[in-house]
Amino acid sequence: MASVHDVAAYILECQGGMTTMKLQKLIYYSQAWSLVWDGEPLFDETIEAWMNGPVVRDIYNAHAGQFRVSNWTQGDSSQLSDAQKTTIDSVLKFYGQKDAHWLSELTHQELPWKEAREGLGSTERGAKPISLETMHWYYSSL
Repeated sequence: MASVHDVAAYILECQGGMTTMKLQKLIYYSQAWSLVWDGEPLFDETIEAWMNGPVVRDIYNAHAGQFRVSNWTQGDSSQLSDAQKTTIDSVLKFYGQKDAHWLSELTHQELPWKEAREGLGSTERGAKPISLETMHWYYSSL
């Protein structure tokens, strides 16, 4: 299975540089739609429900202190199958031109993030995992 770093590398190859927040949200939506369209996750790493939306800690740790990134040397996009790339391409076609704030606000309106943030205030830190099962169920219903 590909890693979240491989997904990040592919997104940046396709989209070019972006904010780290936007990268995190595009990774999240790539995982969500892979669960629906391909019936399996793109990567094994956990997605956590942080204050500003879904975050993969491994990605955060690799870009900590940076506002923008333009490439991802920790990943290898050739590890992704053609089907996985097609899924990510579809996600980028729909979400790729949106800004980071818009994507963050969208995740805040959706059940997977809201469920994982239950009991936390809007400005409270939290890192509860977002359930893949909830992601699959929610995005399948759209």
